[in-house]
Amino acid sequence: MSTFNKREEGFENKFAHDEELRFKANARRNKLLGLWAAEKLGLSGDKAEDYAKEVVRADFEEPGHEDVFRKIRGDFDAAGVDQSDHQIRRTMDELLQTAVQQIQTGG
Repeated sequence: MSTFNKREEGFENKFAHDEELRFKANARRNKLLGLWAAEKLGLSGDKAEDYAKEVVRADFEEPGHEDVFRKIRGDFDAAGVDQSDHQIRRTMDELLQTAVQQIQTGG
């Protein structure tokens, strides 16, 4: 195998690894976000866990994160939870960083 082929294979492996980590981080962020939102909605225990799973599933509706945002926003609006769009998005960003850190440390 030539050096070029080895480098190409290395880049492909790194890309696949990075994509897997990105997927895991987003899924973990969505679960954490779901638990955060469940608390705001007054849910606890199994109901909070079930809600967090709904948020994770919501991310499969379309590419990007708007589907998750719309789920949280809609549920907050329906329940009368007072959270701004900015607060929801900021929490999404913060929890993504938390998820990445957890994955990196094996937590």
